Amino acid sequence: MDVDAYVAAHRPEWDRLADLLDRRRWTGDEVDEVVALYERTATHLSVVRSTSPDPALVARLSTLVARARTAITGSTSASWRDLTRFAGVGFAVALAASWRWWLTTLTVCSVVMVAVGVWVARSPDVQAALLPPAETRQLVEQDFAAYYSSNPASSFAARVWTNNAWLAAVCLVSGVLVLPVLWVLLQNVVNIGISGGILAANGRADLFFGLITPHGLLELTAVFVAAGAGLRLGWSWIDPGPLSRSESLARQGRTTVGVALGVGVLLLISGVIEAFVTPSGLPTAARIGIGVVAELGFVAYVLWGVTLVRRHGATAPALADLAADRRGAALPAAG
Repeated sequence: MDVDAYVAAHRPEWDRLADLLDRRRWTGDEVDEVVALYERTATHLSVVRSTSPDPALVARLSTLVARARTAITGSTSASWRDLTRFAGVGFAVALAASWRWWLTTLTVCSVVMVAVGVWVARSPDVQAALLPPAETRQLVEQDFAAYYSSNPASSFAARVWTNNAWLAAVCLVSGVLVLPVLWVLLQNVVNIGISGGILAANGRADLFFGLITPHGLLELTAVFVAAGAGLRLGWSWIDPGPLSRSESLARQGRTTVGVALGVGVLLLISGVIEAFVTPSGLPTAARIGIGVVAELGFVAYVLWGVTLVRRHGATAPALADLAADRRGAALPAAG
């Protein structure tokens, strides 16, 4: 194919399409013209690619076709408005609407954690079965405190966030199966209880709470929120209510994705506190105070979500869902 002749024959159409795409408004006839020119230019691009791929010409036509496609179909990319809506409304409403799930999870897990810690602290035989005396001394005197300063703060924060985000993701993704979430929670709650019990039995409860409280309040809250959201996702399939199982699971699944994003932010904040505040030289009261302030900020955010739920009533769940134009198409139900 003679590329020069092909370009000369079709350049007026490409120029006309580019001129129309540069305009802010189109008339009805111009809309039809843009669609027709887009279809023809897409065909021209295909011909050029298959017969004589000139890189400059392919790049120009590809850009022109992409611009036309976006102008015709509209862009669905995320915007600052979407981000602001999610941060200010969507996540808050999702937390408020599902408070029974994550608060129950938090309460039950906290009771189990304390019970395990007290049991271990008061049972020398249990302590001996868990760790030999030498390893117990190593944990109490060195390892527990050294863990928080084992790496540079920035890399430690990234590692902590990755680990906790993975844990939260497992709780969210496996929620539809229910049992994996309960198993993950049990493992982590028991491990924390054992560590606390061993340190308390050796007279270092102050070290345990002084190091785990600053970041642990928000970190554990975020994990329990993720677990509660995962369990609610599973329950939406078990008991879909007035919706079909697929509709109930899809709606809760979209909300769960939003919760996952919010939990990621909470874990990022707790990770920064764990890396920069927990091992710092600040007085214990100051470090714990920072953790309490972060947790109170979360509580205030949840209360804002409660206010939104009460204000919007029955329509509140839609605030935590994706906008209607971003939910995708649904197949019509068979008659």
